[in-house]
This record gives sequence, C-alpha cells and structure tokens, in this order.
Amino acid sequence: MKIAVTSVSGQLGASIAKALIQEIGKENVIGIARTPEKAKYLGVEVRKGDYNSREDFDTALKGVDKLLLVSGMDHPQKRIQQHRNVIEAAKLNGVQKIVYTSIVGDEKNTAFSPVVQSNRQTEEDVRNSGLQWIIGRNGIYIEPDLEYMDTYVKEGSITNCAADGKCTYTSREELGFAYAQLLLNDGLNGQTLNLVGEAITQTQLAEYINQVYKTNLTYNTVSVEDYKKERQAALGEFLGTIIAGIYEGIRNGANEVVSDYEKAVGRPHKSPLAMIENYHKKHSKKQKHEFN
Repeated sequence: MKIAVTSVSGQLGASIAKALIQEIGKENVIGIARTPEKAKYLGVEVRKGDYNSREDFDTALKGVDKLLLVSGMDHPQKRIQQHRNVIEAAKLNGVQKIVYTSIVGDEKNTAFSPVVQSNRQTEEDVRNSGLQWIIGRNGIYIEPDLEYMDTYVKEGSITNCAADGKCTYTSREELGFAYAQLLLNDGLNGQTLNLVGEAITQTQLAEYINQVYKTNLTYNTVSVEDYKKERQAALGEFLGTIIAGIYEGIRNGANEVVSDYEKAVGRPHKSPLAMIENYHKKHSKKQKHEFN
C-alpha cells in the first residue's frame, strides 16, 4: 500500500508523514511538495506537486492507494480550484481513499469565515468525489502562541480579542498522529471528525504557560477592531485580518466544539498543559544542542 501526503515541506504535512513512517515504514510513504528538495530530509520518495498544476498531480499520484490532502495556504478564492486539481487527479489515477485536513471555525461572522467557507467547499468536493473519504477538522495550533513567547514576555501579557471565549487547542504533533490513523483505519470512512483538544480560555492558556515557562503573564482582552488594526500593522492587511478573524471566532464560541479525537485515534487528546510541556522540552533541547 502506497500512501501519499501533500505539502510535506510544510509543518503539518511533515508531521503527518513522520507519523505514517512510524506506522508503515518509509518505503510505503510518498511525499508531495511544491519544492521537493525542502522535504528530502524525511527520507521518503518526494514528488513534485504544486496545487496550481493539475498536470503535476496527474503524475505525482501514479501508483498511490490513499491520499492525505493538506489544505492549501493561498487566498480562499484560489484554494477551491487548487484542491479540485488534486481531487480530480486522484480520481484519474485510481486513488481509493482521500483524507482532507479541514478546519473548525465560524462560517459566516468573522474575517476568517472566507477561509472556513473555502474549506467547507472542498469538504463537499471530497464527499462528492466517488472515493472513500474522511474529513478531519483541525483545531487551532498551540505552537504559534509558544513561538511568540519572547513578545509575550516583553509585553508581560497575552493580548487579543478572544475575551472569555474558549478555544480547543491542538498541536501539529497530535494532528500528525491522528491523520496517520485516519489514513489507516477504514472503519472511520465517510465521517467528518473534529480533531481538537480541551476547550480553554486565554486566561487559562496564560496560566498554563506561566506554569511551564515560569513566567508571570496575564491576559488582556481588546476590541475586535483594535486587535485587527494592530495585527494588520504587524503582519500586513491579509494575514492580520485573518488572525484577528480567528480570535473573533474564539470570542463568538465557534472554536468550542465537541472533540472526536479519541474516536479517531483510540486515545484522548493531550491536555493543553502536556502540549506546552512537550513543546518547551523539545525547544529547550534544541537550544541546548545549538549552544554546545
């Protein structure tokens, strides 16, 4: 059985490929990347696949039995056709099953909603493909908060517009493990599953970070409009608007959903505290290695 994973040069794709290698060995995993050289370190066959090129995928999916389609990162209006290029090539090549990484989120009321809507359209395209399928809806990654630690410490707080809304954080590592199981477990075919962890507030997030990093962060909430302006100034209009929309969705309760993680993988999702501890341990080891 040959299983292909798209976007293996990205962090989620790489995490899924690594989890699959653990389960079925390098010889049965095929990576697909727009720039294959960036994923050579995985030690698997890596084929070229740009979501804009149907021809790339007509070739890249030859001999593939199952496919993991990682949602693209382009503007929402471009993603739908990009994903269709992959789905159509999968059908042409006789791929038996497709697993798609979608996302949890508010479909109508925030600046992030166009991204969610484009994911929902691809979900429909996957369901209508005629292939066996499973759709995972990812929660928000916890890693970006931890990558932002220096700024949080400098400012003494976590500041955003989520207010008291709860977010079901996950991690790329937890998702990597989950998607490997979804590819291998045909008993879950035809299901749409929320791959999320425990729902926590931003205040709880700050408390868990303080516990692990020995910091003294507080949580400050600001209006959606003020947060959007601040993020646009820091990240540019497109990305700043999207990030503000994610936190507006948390504020509105769109990210407080029931988790299907244990159903998907047979064990509970790691707690937010455990994910933060895991990240801190890995990051500390890496820094120590770099300084030695």
